[in-house]
Amino acid sequence: MMYLAEKAGRFWPQEPRRKYEVSQWIMWQMANQGPKFGEQGHFRRAAEGGKNGDLAHALLRFDSEVHRLYGVMNLGLFNKLYLAAGEYTIADMICYPWAVTWQSRNIDFAEFPHVKRWMDDIGERPALKKAMTVGPEFREDPATVSPEERERRARLLTHQRAQRVPQEWVNPT
Repeated sequence: MMYLAEKAGRFWPQEPRRKYEVSQWIMWQMANQGPKFGEQGHFRRAAEGGKNGDLAHALLRFDSEVHRLYGVMNLGLFNKLYLAAGEYTIADMICYPWAVTWQSRNIDFAEFPHVKRWMDDIGERPALKKAMTVGPEFREDPATVSPEERERRARLLTHQRAQRVPQEWVNPT
């Protein structure tokens, strides 16, 4: 996103103060919103299966963290139309798709009126509406996935370990 915005000369101001305000939200999204929202989704899905033991601690941990992160956004949007630089930027673009999933996250939006207002406002942008419709052709109905394929995917997700440095890297010919 940073590369595309800079190349296009849009959605990322080049004045240093404003640029780094946007960068702060980009880094926040990459280090907090994306990973924590993803982990919350992982443990919520794992709990639905009922075969993964007691996940109460993980659910409490990530439900609370996601709630806290909506609070960070709410504070950041207080008296502001957009997350950064006083304009619609790539910071808004990368945070919106995660934030819009609030209904599946046990979030009461009454607690976060500034996030709700921001989502309502930018959710009406024609380009954003179009972007949010992309991808259904890549989604699959979970009911159509065989038990063998579900098991294969579960192993990929939960049983990966570090790889050694390939020998050809050590002794290049």
